[in-house]
Amino acid sequence: MPKLRIAVIGVGHLGSIHAKIYKDIPSCELVALCDTDSKRLSEVSAGLGVPGFTGHRELFGRVDAVSVSTPTKMHCPIALDFLKNKVHCLVEKPFTLNLREADSLIREARKNSLILQVGHIERFNSAFAATKELIKEPKFIECHRLNPFTGRSLDVGVVLDVMIHDIDIILGLVPSPVKRLEAVGVNVLTSFEDIANARLTFKNGCVANLTASRVSDETMRKIRIFQEDTYISLDYKEAAASVYRKAATGITRENLPIEKEQPLQKELNAFVDCVINRKTPLVSGPIGRQALELALKIQGLIWQRRS
Repeated sequence: MPKLRIAVIGVGHLGSIHAKIYKDIPSCELVALCDTDSKRLSEVSAGLGVPGFTGHRELFGRVDAVSVSTPTKMHCPIALDFLKNKVHCLVEKPFTLNLREADSLIREARKNSLILQVGHIERFNSAFAATKELIKEPKFIECHRLNPFTGRSLDVGVVLDVMIHDIDIILGLVPSPVKRLEAVGVNVLTSFEDIANARLTFKNGCVANLTASRVSDETMRKIRIFQEDTYISLDYKEAAASVYRKAATGITRENLPIEKEQPLQKELNAFVDCVINRKTPLVSGPIGRQALELALKIQGLIWQRRS
């Protein structure tokens, strides 16, 4: 069986990691890299021994699938071009800048029977995989996702850049519509919100509190899930998880055994598998759209308070 011909569009920090991972996947062949920054493109291309192109349209007919890891404003036009040319797409988060763009990609992928996956990496975190079967009916969820300022992804605010990871996870855990939404945020180093907090109240009574920052002096990626007789603590960064249970003598703690794996490697392997075997992605276009829709509502509330 011929290998899947794949390319990475956008070889910045994250895109270059995509390229290195694809290079080692036996069932695919990294045939091209693309970036409008010719200097950066030359560096990554030379390092991996893969041809580089400055225009994505030059790849039509040369590839079967692509990872789109460009600035967010280019996600829709680039992915749409590839979908129209019968090329499967993995689009990094945030999916698109707005729902209209997301809908156009979903529509085109369906029209051409193509795989469209959105890059929500925490779905592939080993700690999350180890705990999700234990999560039944959450009553309260608390998320903290704090990062130091890196100077990357400054075309969007912290909600679309960082908080959207936890939004996606929570929507997957709580099978109920959001009844009430509250949000606050402030800009510190950019013109967008750099720190934000959102409180979601679901129709079934579950409440989720999310805090995200990209101006912290520490890195923290934790989620705590409270349900009847059980409390689950999950650390995405350390790929560690503990379960606290009510017992006759008090509370017991169990540290879950976790086989630490590289989440992005699992995500890209899953994308390749979905394309080759025509499987539905764990985070399909419509699922990615749900997270985007809620993130945009949170962002909208923050901007309303600032105006």
